[in-house]
Amino acid sequence: QVKLVESGGGLVQPGGSLRLSCEGSGFTFSRFTMRWFRQAPGKERSLVASMLLINGRREYAGSVKGRFTISRDNVNNIVYLQMNNLNLDDTAVYYCNAVYGSLAYWGQGTQVTVSS
Repeated sequence: QVKLVESGGGLVQPGGSLRLSCEGSGFTFSRFTMRWFRQAPGKERSLVASMLLINGRREYAGSVKGRFTISRDNVNNIVYLQMNNLNLDDTAVYYCNAVYGSLAYWGQGTQVTVSS
């Protein structure tokens, strides 16, 4: 059974940091490109960060570049999203995504709320 389980969300003040984790199981984690998406209330789900399988290249949405860092641990099947200098616009449900060819898996999401 394929699973992606996110953790690490919560309430943080503006300027604060959080690290999200996503643990995968039931598939060959190391073969998949791993991505983080987010969805704010009333908005569409959007890509935040991705880490390509082929060369480990990282890509980020413009709004998070320089503040967020994606990384992965292929031994323990975990992908991380380090989020620094959070602001109110970062409030959203964050989803982990694994993709390989036509295969795509999603986690259940973890809530991140930035509020003073």
